[in-house]
Amino acid sequence: MDIREQIRNIPKAELHCHLDGSLRPETVFDLCLKENIEIPYKTSEEFKKSLKISNECGSLKEYLEKFYFPVKVMQSKKNIYRVTMELLEDAKKDGIAYIEIRFAPFQHLEKGLTPNDVVEAALEAMKDGENKLKIRSNLILCSLRHEPCSSSINLVNLSKQYIDKGVCAVDLAGNESDFPPELHQKAFDLAYDSGLKITIHAGETGIAKNILTSIKLLHADRIGHGTFAYKDKETLDYLIEHQIPLEICPKSNLDTKAVKSYAEHPIKKYFEAGVKVTLNTDNRTVSNVSLIDEYINIMNNFSFTMSDIKKIIQNGITSSFTDDDFKNSLLK
Repeated sequence: MDIREQIRNIPKAELHCHLDGSLRPETVFDLCLKENIEIPYKTSEEFKKSLKISNECGSLKEYLEKFYFPVKVMQSKKNIYRVTMELLEDAKKDGIAYIEIRFAPFQHLEKGLTPNDVVEAALEAMKDGENKLKIRSNLILCSLRHEPCSSSINLVNLSKQYIDKGVCAVDLAGNESDFPPELHQKAFDLAYDSGLKITIHAGETGIAKNILTSIKLLHADRIGHGTFAYKDKETLDYLIEHQIPLEICPKSNLDTKAVKSYAEHPIKKYFEAGVKVTLNTDNRTVSNVSLIDEYINIMNNFSFTMSDIKKIIQNGITSSFTDDDFKNSLLK
C-alpha cells in the first residue's frame, strides 16, 4: 500500500476548513449560470482556473479575491446545503472522519436569507452527511475583524442558539494587520461565558503578539495558523507549556506569501519543539489542496516520518471540539 493510501485509511479530523474556500469549481460555475451571475471569462475552464491560486499570487488580499464568486452563489438555502454536502463528500474521500467547517454567516444575506436560515441550511446538510456518508461534522461561525464589535456580538448570540445542535465554536478572521484581536474582546467574553469553544486566526501574517492576545483576552482554545509564533519567545513558550493547538495550513501560507517556500515554513520547528501541531487545508479549492496532499507535502518537504504523521493526526483528533467518546473511538 502506498503512503497516500496509508494516510487515507487512518481516521482523521480536520479543524480549519473554510466552506466558501472549498466549493467545487464546477459547482460554482453551474450555480453562476443558474443564478444569472455574470462571469468575466470566455470559457468554463478559464473560470474554474480563476477560482484557484496560481504561482503569481502576490498577497493575502489577492488570495481573498478568490472568494467573490463562491460567496455570490451561497445566497440561498438550497445552494448552501449543496456546497456543504459536497464538501463533506470531498472530506470523506480524504479519509476524514470528523471535520469542523467554518464560515461567516452574515456574508450570505444578500438575497433575503436570515442568519438562522444560513446556519440551518449548513446544519441540515451536515446532519444528512452524517447519516448518508458516515462523516461527523460541526460548524464554527466566523466574525470578521473589520466589522464592528457589535457584529461579533450578534454572531455570538446567533451561535448560542445552536450550542449542542451543531455549532461548536466561534472564530475571528480577516485582516489582522489593521484590526487587532482586542477590538472584539467584549464579544469573545460573551462567547466564553456561554460555553462556546473559541478559535482565533492569529499570527498568520507576521504579528506574533496577536497570538497571546487572542489566548489571554479572547479566551482562544486554539489558534488558526499561528505561523509567526516563533518571532516571540514568550508566545512560543506559552503555546508549548499550555499545549494550545495550532491549526497549521502550510499550502495556504505558501499561497498567501506568508512564507516564501516550504523550507521557510516553521511547522517542523514547532513539531520538534513540542508545540501541539495540527494539519489542515484552510481553503481546499483556492489552494487546490486536499488534506492527504497536505500530509504528503510535509513528508516530502520536511522528512516527517509515518510515526510523526500519526502523531499529528492524533493531535487533530484530541484538539477537536467534539465529545470525548467520539474522540476516543477515532484514536483506537
